[in-house]
Amino acid sequence: MKLEIRAATVTDAAAIARIYNQGIEEREATFETRLRTAEEIERSIRETGDRPFLIARNADRELVGWARLGEYSPRPCYAGIGEASVYIDEAARGQGLGRKLLEALAAEAERRGYWKIVGLLFPSNAASVGLVRASGFREVGLHRRHGQLEDRWRDVMVVELLLPRRNNPFTRRPGPA
Repeated sequence: MKLEIRAATVTDAAAIARIYNQGIEEREATFETRLRTAEEIERSIRETGDRPFLIARNADRELVGWARLGEYSPRPCYAGIGEASVYIDEAARGQGLGRKLLEALAAEAERRGYWKIVGLLFPSNAASVGLVRASGFREVGLHRRHGQLEDRWRDVMVVELLLPRRNNPFTRRPGPA
């Protein structure tokens, strides 16, 4: 699949909301239950700051997926860690798009000074589990009964990807916390 991956802009907001809402409605990728509007996504894009927010368009220039890093924690010592979100349009799944987006997100995160990406996913979401494993993430834990979705307790798998080059805290001395 020929893809263009680039930074998200506010003009992408409606398509991003549409894809995110698919994930919300399916109840397999997020605890969120309230659908998002294009205006909310526009605000999110504007407030991204230095965190990467990418979109992928196919050969027909349709937006078919997005990925972003959210803030892991507001504490300064965690400034180099981001929490990944990846959502793919239901019609474009199973073609390797998630992996390409996640690889681009990791490269952009490293370029911006991140040393780690974490992910939180439902262990029952086979596509997400396969994606993070294929992308080099390692499982670091399982939060049992982490939250309820439609009156059902859900576990959450915690994964991480250390970005290996210049920003890795294990290969350089950390600065002030």
